[in-house]
Amino acid sequence: MKFRVARHCKAINPIIDFYTKNLGLEVLGSFKSHNNYDGIFLGKKNLDWHLEFTVSGDLPNHYSDEDDLLVFYVRTEMEFKSITNRFKKNGVAPEKPKNPYWNKNAITYCDPDGFRVVVSLREDL
Repeated sequence: MKFRVARHCKAINPIIDFYTKNLGLEVLGSFKSHNNYDGIFLGKKNLDWHLEFTVSGDLPNHYSDEDDLLVFYVRTEMEFKSITNRFKKNGVAPEKPKNPYWNKNAITYCDPDGFRVVVSLREDL
């Protein structure tokens, strides 16, 4: 089974930059003018999941709240520091999470549409 999270977004290029430059995800594919939608698939090769972001002539009609999270678990301190350093280098400041668990065990950021992204070090995974 494969897993895909799909979300309509305001603008695709800021989303691509956010997820590739900060999290190190790769562009796995894309499409243009498919039933008036353009889209991008982001993830890592040979994994059973990816993110899909789409844009169209219609702006998204949704909003995030502080408990809507995409959580990325990394296995090594080196990978965790590498990701958090890229966020800092790219001028993306951490956000205080609503859930205190993430305050102690991760760093939270907001993507260009205001959705929360959590990076957590979990060596046991």
